[in-house]
Amino acid sequence: MTRKRALVVDDEPDIRELIEITLGRMGVDTRSAEDVGKAKTLLKDESFDFCLTDMRLPDGNGIELVQHIQTHYPHIPVAMITAHGNMESAVDALKAGAFDFVSKPVNLEQLRNLVDTALNLKPFDSKGEGTAQELLGETPGMEQLRRQITKLARSQAPIYISGESGSGKELVARLIHDQGPHASGLFVPVNCGAIPTELMESEFFGHTKGSFTGAVADKEGLFQAASGGTLFLDEVADLPLAMQVKLLRGIQEKAIRPIGGQKEIPVDVRILSATHKNLAGEVKAGNFRQDLYYRINVIELKVPSLRERRDDIPLLAAELLNRVAEDYGVAVPEISKEAMEKLIDYPFPGNVRELQNILERALTLSGGSIIKPEDLHITSSSQGVAHPESPQPDGHSAMSGDDDRDDGDDDDRDNDDNWSGQDNDALSPDSDVDSLESYLEDVEKNAIVTALDATRWNRTAAAKKLGITLRALRYKLKKLNLE
Repeated sequence: MTRKRALVVDDEPDIRELIEITLGRMGVDTRSAEDVGKAKTLLKDESFDFCLTDMRLPDGNGIELVQHIQTHYPHIPVAMITAHGNMESAVDALKAGAFDFVSKPVNLEQLRNLVDTALNLKPFDSKGEGTAQELLGETPGMEQLRRQITKLARSQAPIYISGESGSGKELVARLIHDQGPHASGLFVPVNCGAIPTELMESEFFGHTKGSFTGAVADKEGLFQAASGGTLFLDEVADLPLAMQVKLLRGIQEKAIRPIGGQKEIPVDVRILSATHKNLAGEVKAGNFRQDLYYRINVIELKVPSLRERRDDIPLLAAELLNRVAEDYGVAVPEISKEAMEKLIDYPFPGNVRELQNILERALTLSGGSIIKPEDLHITSSSQGVAHPESPQPDGHSAMSGDDDRDDGDDDDRDNDDNWSGQDNDALSPDSDVDSLESYLEDVEKNAIVTALDATRWNRTAAAKKLGITLRALRYKLKKLNLE
């Protein structure tokens, strides 16, 4: 098997020798250069699988070399050696396209992890073919998203995934993980808003036996569980300020200290994050630390809303309906032309998740082989729903948030008041109704469906939102044929 080759660029002979010895023991051949000029010559004349460069060099800096490699040799992952505590340089390097960074004095265990990860990268593919089957959509926005995922998966830079609620941010995070060098490791998603504040430090960093009342054994935290893989921080804006400080240190030092622990434990974790809130606005309001914001938002990846890719709705609807029908163990019904037109015309404040909920409800209520417009229980785009042209106070449209999956156990979210999947005019006393009883039944049904949509069909949270008991909600679901 051909040995891997690495280029080491540093003007300090002692550091070059230390790195060359370390990589040699890993079975990696090395060539070294003391400045940018010699490094460019070696890159031109020889082939390399990896490059490690210092930030400060006699004839330039490492950022320049990173940009040169990104332009002329994009298949070569390049990592930066930065001064201890100089995270600004590390962030600049990552933004320029560096794969990762390591701080001086060089921690050899971290260096070995970094090199091993870099050498296990999948072959470079600028077209993003690897994600074509998992991420549905043929619009230009989705094609661009696939290309970005393929490119960003090769980096260790923290990525902030932005987009409206239900647009598929966790799916994008999983694809970045699956396409990256940590694909063999765990993908650990955590809803930061669902962890009680008093348990947060223990959940993230773990604890040792006897460190506090109830700590009857050592416990591994989320960072350790995700070591060698990816940690996805969903609803990261919900972290309390005290926890933000500890998270920042863990990201900067690439090491964590369990509660009661005497020393820090190195962790090799890719950090991805998302939130339904306007994170820049949260920083301005003093609810989120600016330094942490810059660490997790090295690169922002925007997931388009369903309104921005209406041409993908037929493809998505067909696939989602197939999945729902398979889960229910029934034949897949056909979506009538009129029903599809109504779906395309609807603005989908809840994005892909709302589309899935609508199709699931339609499959249950249609009772036949064809889904008709009335089975969808949605209104036209001109009524009852905020439009993307009308931004909310936080800078987002009516919906903002996370992935398109129904987690079932998620807590009540801050976006509850934004859900309005039904036309309010359809519930007015002037509407045509058969009787007062049927009118009230429609009002009750729509209120329950709206609450369930707002809480991702978490019945406990929906009951709390409606101000009724869980038993009462179950009774009403059965009565109204909504189970």
